[in-house]
Amino acid sequence: MVEAEGAPAKGRRGTEGHPTVKRKLRTLATTATATATTVLLIAGVQRSASAETGTEADATSASASAPAADTWIGTWAASPQSGSDTFGQQTIRQIVHTSISGTAARVHLSNAFGNKPVVIRDVHIARRTSGSSVSASTDRAVTFGGRTDVTIPVGGTVASDSTGFAVPAGADVAVSFHVPDSTGPATYHQSGLQTNYIAPGDVAGNADLTGVKTTGSYYFLSGLDVVNTAATGAVVTLGASITDGIASRTDANRRWPNDLATRLSAAGRVVGVLNQGISGNQLLADGAGQSALKRFDRDVLAQPGVRWVIFADDPINDLTNRNPTADQLITGLKQLISAAHGKGVKFICSTLTPFEGAGGWKAELEPKRAAVNSFIRGAGSGCDGIVDQDTATHDPAQPTKFRAAFDSGDHLHPNEAGLQAIADAVDPALFQ
Repeated sequence: MVEAEGAPAKGRRGTEGHPTVKRKLRTLATTATATATTVLLIAGVQRSASAETGTEADATSASASAPAADTWIGTWAASPQSGSDTFGQQTIRQIVHTSISGTAARVHLSNAFGNKPVVIRDVHIARRTSGSSVSASTDRAVTFGGRTDVTIPVGGTVASDSTGFAVPAGADVAVSFHVPDSTGPATYHQSGLQTNYIAPGDVAGNADLTGVKTTGSYYFLSGLDVVNTAATGAVVTLGASITDGIASRTDANRRWPNDLATRLSAAGRVVGVLNQGISGNQLLADGAGQSALKRFDRDVLAQPGVRWVIFADDPINDLTNRNPTADQLITGLKQLISAAHGKGVKFICSTLTPFEGAGGWKAELEPKRAAVNSFIRGAGSGCDGIVDQDTATHDPAQPTKFRAAFDSGDHLHPNEAGLQAIADAVDPALFQ
């Protein structure tokens, strides 16, 4: 059972592929090896799916009170990972920073990597005021098929009923719930870069919490959707630690996908931005989370309202960890492009940022990075757009290194100015 975990320390933000980070991410090395049956409860309707891919079977909601499935747009998401922490007789209050507003809300909970069914009770959503406190006047109870409790099966995901809750854009929303029984190893997202709260007992409906412990991870919570008739869809940012926001400040919401949400809003685009970065993640192989190839269906194609995906920094970790050929990386990238196009989702490719000087860098890796970037920039790649992260961040005098003003100091992760430069490299016109 989780007793205490300090808010994320600066030391947790190491270099992917570096031995320090490998130790810090060691709990993520276990991945699901068997396919389980997922039951997705949306407004009381069951849908079966594969736990490995998260691909939902077609179904029609029987609830007249809930909006049709195609009206839901994701405003926030976090990719599930395998963890080891357990909970029981505790309340978990977690803070999410929205990208777009909405007139109704829907919560997603995941037991994708659990080894036993998990019972969740007394779920609430409210505006966060400060710390672990919420605005009592905004608090709303969340139900699942009309019930105040839900059991998430092994390998499964559940989505709540529609909740009448005014979701603001670019604001902090608290999702709180009680875990009455021992959960077994909890599905989580490790590098949340957000202070979340754990309190004893069932206090999910309380405006203020006492005796809280803090954590920098997200547990069970994997998504928040909204109804927004002005929204044109959602874009998923799929990547590794640069996308996850490593080297940005905790609680600051300065990951480049956050900056992108702000940029799109300023450009008049009502597009949900869903950050599905996993620190240490790879394109071709499992390790820190399932590979991008394996999790693409669940973390991208199954996201509500998805119309675009930006694929970013995963191949850097492939290079530093396993050193595949450039052709192998390009083949993997083509597989993702084909999968996206097969579902009518536009695929936006990102060039790989420089990382000379980082742990795991070798001169022999540079031709491979250059070959991947050349493929992305070339005709016939299949990319529906390009985010040139390489050009946006490298030193023109030394293209294999970051500009000094954008280097966090580990030569792999951009600082907040560098993350903003990446967001600025995204053309809002891509999201017509």
